[in-house]
Amino acid sequence: MDTRTVARQCTLCEAHCGILVTVEGDHVARIEGNPDDVLSRGYICPKATAMGGLHHDPDRLRTPVRRVGDRFEPIGWDEAFAEIGRRLRSIRQEYGASAIGMYLGNPAAHSTSGLYGILLRIALLTRNFYSASSIDQFPQEFAAWQMFGSNVLMPVADIDRTDRLVILGANPAVSNGSVTTMPNARQRIKNVRQRGGKVVVIDPRRTETARLADEHVAVVPGGDVYLLLGMLHVMIEEDLCDAAARARCTGWDELRALAAQCDPETAAPRAGVDADTIRRLAREHAAAPSALIYARIGVCQQVTGTLTHWLVNTINAVTGNLDRPGGQMFATPPADAAPYAKYLRVKHGAWTDRSGRYKSFRAELPVAALAEEILTEGQGKIRAMVTYAGNPVLSTPQRGMLGEALDSLDFYVAVDMYVTETTRHADIILPPVSPLERADVNLLFPVFSVRNNLRYDAAVFEPPAGGKEDWEIMARMITEVLPLPVRRFTAPVVDAMFARLSPIRLAGAAVAAGPYGVLRRGRKGLTIGKLRAMPGGADLGPLRPRLASIIATRDRRVHLAPPEFLAAARALLERDRDAGADGYDLRLIGRRHLRSNNSWLHNVPAMVKGRDRCTALMHPVDAAERGLDDGEQVSVTSRTGSIVVTLEVSDEIRRGTVAVPHGWGHREPGVGWRLAASLPGSNVNLLHDPALVDPISGTAAVNNTWVSIASAAGAQDDTSVVAENVPTPTA
Repeated sequence: MDTRTVARQCTLCEAHCGILVTVEGDHVARIEGNPDDVLSRGYICPKATAMGGLHHDPDRLRTPVRRVGDRFEPIGWDEAFAEIGRRLRSIRQEYGASAIGMYLGNPAAHSTSGLYGILLRIALLTRNFYSASSIDQFPQEFAAWQMFGSNVLMPVADIDRTDRLVILGANPAVSNGSVTTMPNARQRIKNVRQRGGKVVVIDPRRTETARLADEHVAVVPGGDVYLLLGMLHVMIEEDLCDAAARARCTGWDELRALAAQCDPETAAPRAGVDADTIRRLAREHAAAPSALIYARIGVCQQVTGTLTHWLVNTINAVTGNLDRPGGQMFATPPADAAPYAKYLRVKHGAWTDRSGRYKSFRAELPVAALAEEILTEGQGKIRAMVTYAGNPVLSTPQRGMLGEALDSLDFYVAVDMYVTETTRHADIILPPVSPLERADVNLLFPVFSVRNNLRYDAAVFEPPAGGKEDWEIMARMITEVLPLPVRRFTAPVVDAMFARLSPIRLAGAAVAAGPYGVLRRGRKGLTIGKLRAMPGGADLGPLRPRLASIIATRDRRVHLAPPEFLAAARALLERDRDAGADGYDLRLIGRRHLRSNNSWLHNVPAMVKGRDRCTALMHPVDAAERGLDDGEQVSVTSRTGSIVVTLEVSDEIRRGTVAVPHGWGHREPGVGWRLAASLPGSNVNLLHDPALVDPISGTAAVNNTWVSIASAAGAQDDTSVVAENVPTPTA
């Protein structure tokens, strides 16, 4: 039997660890880490080994399917595209461009094909564009936009050179970094300590990352913003800030006036951290030779998400740890948009949803508005949807209404490999080929990598006859929705043009023109051809200070005190503490698992074997007070909904807090991943109120939801459910 090994990356999360895929015949025999990979150096997590199971999964769609009654049946590509074009053009002609909505999911960012998703959005000319960004990183983008002049300029944690690492609302030991790509984060964290540095984790739960740290500070959910304000107060009052760094900033006096209102004694009860600890954290951070605070999704998904990220950036800046080794830095990626950021002006509130509550940011609306925009009658109602690589029914809070909303559409087309909780509502599903059947050069994640690099993603298998990559599907849909004159003659011309603009060719042009490319460095410059010959990728060196040359504010200075942030922080300090009400006495947060990635991977046996992972994690004292036992079925209830999950009792979580992971609950009728549909677990997003958002960025606040928990004795957790109306995959 023919055996071969291909070097590429695992594309299931942002780390993009280098892997070696060994193939015997047409079957993946083994996946292991690539020791030559310039970023991951042989490390992989269990998710990487799932790529073979994903590729061979019999439930994965191989051909387009069309809804016929309550079932899906195979349909040819040309017939599918013709129907999609006809119906979308008809809806746009009758109701206007914004009658078509589009949702772009997180996986789209994991390949260059995501660019074609953006091009499709432009071709649709709709204002009703949504993405996973507004339940993910909008607060970080918004803070970067206000402070540095562009949402592109989100800083990276220079973890490999720092003397002090403070991790806030993130769990990189499981995630391997996010908006800071750091494969093998566990070892990188250990390295900080081994070279004499200190690691502090601030989180309501003693996470996998906290277990590696020198110190765990169990902040109350939502208390991060008060903790940071208290630290800032100490730094300013005790003159611990870096004078040279302050000189490169504006807003110092306004910032000092705000911090004066929140001394450690004021912050302590709201943060759930004593005043002495707040003072010590501030002093240690300012005294370290280099230091950084790295914050991520746990604080993004809060009503204070943008304020928290503003304060993270601000503390890093005023202590001299912005744009210097060991602090927050900015990568110099092979395709470098940062120098042009000052010409790409971002707008906030250029339009709103029909209620007027949710403002657009960088030309998209918060996903919290999506269900209502479909269900609410009247002018501007969404009547058709396109989703690409997203599962918003499961991954966003919509009060359980989004499935109903999708069913009410005149037409819905999905680009996805599976019949998911979302795509089961589609009229047509267009499946791309497996990730192992396409080659790519990802240009996004080098923007956030802890070391400058570029790597080639080689295809392991030839795509099947008739199979299409994501970008080919997007390109054909663009052709179908464009208002082309004499369509039968002009559409083939446009299709032929797109056929010559593959992601690899576009990436090649971008790299050639970039800071390491042949157009700048001559014959020694980087090309895609040279990259193909580097099985571990190109190591382009450590991060280098560069903010002075790329900052996009009009005065070329860091803005420490954006007026909107100051006003919101003052209002926050004036409000009473949020103490819960009406019997809801526990704060609900999320948590990650190493073998899970949002709603993905639950149909791969190796990723779901063993104990139930969709559990409610609760402190032993809280469980005892409620008469609850470990392993018991419990009802978790909020003002919005109720779910039943298994209770897991552990002292790793702060009292008064409960944690349930998202991405579970695959039992909806018609879901096509049969193993996932047989598993226990519930959709935690049914508990979150979509109206509860960060008022600045519009990000859904799915952390710190007030809930109650009681025994669900008598409630059945039937693990034998099998999805109905599943289309038969074709080989």
